[in-house]
Amino acid sequence: MALQARVIYDFNSENPGELSVKESEILTLICEQDIDGWLEGTNSKGDRGLVPASYVEILRSEAALNSYNINAEPRYSNIPAGGFDKLQNFSKPPPVGLTAYTAPIQEHHNNKHHIQGSDDDWDDDWDDNSTVADEPGNVGGRYQDSEGSTYRMTTHISPRGNAAQVKSSATVGRNLNRFSTFVKSGGEAFVLGEASGFVKDGDKLCVVMGQHGPEWQENPYPFSCTIDDPTKQTKFKGMKSYISYKLTPTHTQNPVSRRYKHFDWLYARLAEKFPVISVPHLPEKQATGRFEEDFISKRRKGLIWWMNHMTSHPVLSKCDVFQHFLTCTDEKAWKQGKRKAEKDELVGANFFLTISTPPAPLDFQEVESKIDGFKTFTKRMDDSTMQLNATVNEFARKQMGGFKKEYQKVGMSFKALSQAFEMDQQTYSSGLNHAISFTGDAYEAIGEYFYEQPSKDLDPVMDLLALYQGHLANFPDVIHVQKGALTKVKESQKHVEEGKMDRAQADGINDRCNIISCATLAEIQHFHHIRVRDFKAQMQHHLQQQIAFFQKITGKLEEALQKYDNA
Repeated sequence: MALQARVIYDFNSENPGELSVKESEILTLICEQDIDGWLEGTNSKGDRGLVPASYVEILRSEAALNSYNINAEPRYSNIPAGGFDKLQNFSKPPPVGLTAYTAPIQEHHNNKHHIQGSDDDWDDDWDDNSTVADEPGNVGGRYQDSEGSTYRMTTHISPRGNAAQVKSSATVGRNLNRFSTFVKSGGEAFVLGEASGFVKDGDKLCVVMGQHGPEWQENPYPFSCTIDDPTKQTKFKGMKSYISYKLTPTHTQNPVSRRYKHFDWLYARLAEKFPVISVPHLPEKQATGRFEEDFISKRRKGLIWWMNHMTSHPVLSKCDVFQHFLTCTDEKAWKQGKRKAEKDELVGANFFLTISTPPAPLDFQEVESKIDGFKTFTKRMDDSTMQLNATVNEFARKQMGGFKKEYQKVGMSFKALSQAFEMDQQTYSSGLNHAISFTGDAYEAIGEYFYEQPSKDLDPVMDLLALYQGHLANFPDVIHVQKGALTKVKESQKHVEEGKMDRAQADGINDRCNIISCATLAEIQHFHHIRVRDFKAQMQHHLQQQIAFFQKITGKLEEALQKYDNA
């Protein structure tokens, strides 16, 4: 008789090879021995895959115990029966006392660096390939500030006595998929207690308990930034051209000049550093036509939206690399700041060390419910924004093409009628002829109004939708990190209940999951705040422009109507 297991928690697969299951569902296991916290089985439909071992309970019977061979070979024949611990150099946790688990973090860094290209090469005076000497205060591997104080944050679990080690023989396993967002972001390494880094007071990010749940602490010095004067410039005696933008932050009032590749570099640094923050996407690149007026204008509008979201984010707006981007005007200082940002150690797993949470821990069941609700919300919002974007785009196309032509066609027909009437030489008909001709001109003008209008009311809506589609594309990864942390909590709870793990070790995993959960809910709360702000303002602008548009048409028609009073 095959060994069976009952599912005790719902599990939704998020990676290839995993199997979605529902509570109380019965699974047939392929092998009783778990592989790093995962069991392989099939459901009643015959679907086969991996489920977390802590999400199921094995159903044992005398017949099953007599007939089941626990030494059965796993499906993944390249994995030894003992799991990944038997493999050499494969995501093994570092010995106690060593620094953070860095392999996935470095891989994540390499991937980000590879993906984030730019329109141009880094071959101008704003960059070189040289390195920068260690920053002042970095002495002997420990950070020392100007007052001589040092800070070291670590999530390592200190060794216990022999008795505790016997009880804590079980450990929370690593994910089989080493390419999942949870792993590459450093979330897994942090939850498992492998993050270690220096955190200064200025680097700490505070999550506070607001009226609707965890929120990022507001920036006490808010500011904004304008983007003006896109200018075509050249270098290498005119062999290479680029567009520069003038950025003027309100908190310095000192303008700086930046190219698109500088924005692109900044985005790559921010996306790497903040795994649970939705960094807004930049406007898309374009291989050809980069110097056309329409493209430059459209890109500038996209960058303005992007900058607005950056300066209004409580965390991103205060980030050192963002402030460096906005304020640095000196060539040497730019290079030093760039190298410092690229060597930042508080990224990935170490980023979570910087987060300070409210004293009271969150209820994980409530957190899971909120996350699931937000996941459903983002899916619905993504579908609706795509539909609206397609509808608005089609409507704009009709206004600029079909509507314009139709109104012009009507206008030309009226003018043709007027010309026909002019063949009658009676003086009493001249007024009517002129009025009909004016009506034709009015309809042609209205056609031009339709052609010009989308840039005033529909294009801004599509720009906003494009920005939010970028945010919605970010949140599946953000949610995946939190879900991964919650899975580790459930695994540790099961080990404690079975007496295989010390309660203090499980509490450490709970605490670290609480940090990730607080940050995730704070980011969700910020998203909702700016969503309400942006869509309210944009809908008001759209309707105001529509009213003005139809008032303009009405005025033109009323002007034509008056011509008949004296006809």
